[in-house]
Order: sequence, then C-alpha cells, then structure tokens
Amino acid sequence: MLPIDAAAHSSRWRRRHPVDKAVLGLGLTALAISLPPWPGAALVLVTALVVLLGPAGVPPRRLWRAYRVPLGFCVTGAATLLVQVGGPGGFVGPAEGGPVRAGELLLRTSAASLGVLLFAFTTPMSDLLPRLVRAGVPAPVVDVALVTYRMSFLLLDAVRRIREAQAARLGHTTRAATWRSLAGLGATAFVRAFDRAARLQAGLAGRGYDGTLRVLVPEARVSVRFAAASVSLLAALVALTLVLERPLS
Repeated sequence: MLPIDAAAHSSRWRRRHPVDKAVLGLGLTALAISLPPWPGAALVLVTALVVLLGPAGVPPRRLWRAYRVPLGFCVTGAATLLVQVGGPGGFVGPAEGGPVRAGELLLRTSAASLGVLLFAFTTPMSDLLPRLVRAGVPAPVVDVALVTYRMSFLLLDAVRRIREAQAARLGHTTRAATWRSLAGLGATAFVRAFDRAARLQAGLAGRGYDGTLRVLVPEARVSVRFAAASVSLLAALVALTLVLERPLS
C-alpha cells in the first residue's frame, strides 16, 4: 500500500463522506486556480497547509514526502518562465517579467497541489470509486479503475519482492550486474502482471461476473454542517483576497 493511501485509511476524516472532503479540498484547488496569485493563492496555500496539519491530522513528514514530488514539477514549470529563447539578448536570455510570472505560477500550482493532497490524504480510493457509479459515471469505467487500482498494488509488491531477491543474490554489486538485474526485473514483472490478470479473469468468471463489480461501501452521510463550514471558509478566502487586493485609498 502506498504511504498516501495508508494515511487516507487512518485519517481522522476517514468516516466522512467523500462529498464533504471534496467540497473543501477541491474547492481550495479551484480557488488557487481562479483567484489572483497574490494574495489569493498564497492564502489558499496557507489555509490548506493549516487544515492538513491541524484538523486532518496529517503527519508533517508524510505530507512532505507526498508533496515534494508535485512541488518539484511546480518549480520546474516555473523555472522555464525565467528565460526566453531568441530576442535581442541572444539565443537564450532572461525573460522580461520572468521572475514575477514564475512566482505567480509557483504560487498557483503549489497551492492547488495542496488542495488535491488534502482530498487524497483523507479519502481512500476504495471509498471514492464505488460511489462514482451513483454520481453517473458508467459502471464499466469504475470497474476498470477498481481493477487497475488493485493490480497496481500487486505489481508494486511483486517488483519489491523481485528486487529483494536480486539484492540477496548480489545482483547489484556491479554496474553490469545492476543492468542485468534491471532487465530481469522488467521481464519478470511483465510476465507476472499478465499471469495475475489471467488469474483475476478466471476468478471473476468462476464467481459469475456479469460486468459489474459489487463491493461493500462504508455507510456515510453528507454532513451539512461540515459542508457549510467548508463553503464559509472558501467564501472568507475570496472576501479576504478582494479586501487585500484592493489598493488603500
């Protein structure tokens, strides 16, 4: 199980309905994209961080391990705005207004990433995917997502076991041995993936699979109080952004 999925299963908000958490997390993401970078996106970033570390109870180290990957993409994307190709400054030179645009993009993307992580850290996929059918998503699409989600963990576990076996047999002592082990890892994982898929298909057929995977979904009700508090928080962020953005007379 991935760390972020394990955190979602042990979250304080694990028993809340996904709609409650979607209103807050995805609402913060929408504000990060739609509000001005300063001060809107900055306020969203701080709010999402406070909610993650406070009421949601996400450990700081686990949050950083999950956040550093999208943050790296955010920094890489923002860095491209610092330079321009061609122009009077030569083939490659500093872009006019580049630092400002890069900072705005970094604020937007990093704040939006935290909003998505807020939803991911509190909502297991096993709770979300079955409910998508009630939301109008075709059942075959949800079934494929459920099977892919399950198979991904099995494949990652198989890769981990193969790597441990290779390391125990001194398969990573030299560069040549590492490349041979890597090739063997890819080939073995490919074969095992197809073998597990065939076994899964046979198991479903033996259990009377009719095109729909029926799973038990934990009972949860949409909390009007929680949703109202989330909407109020989002509205307060919008109002505070408009107030701080307005020039002083």
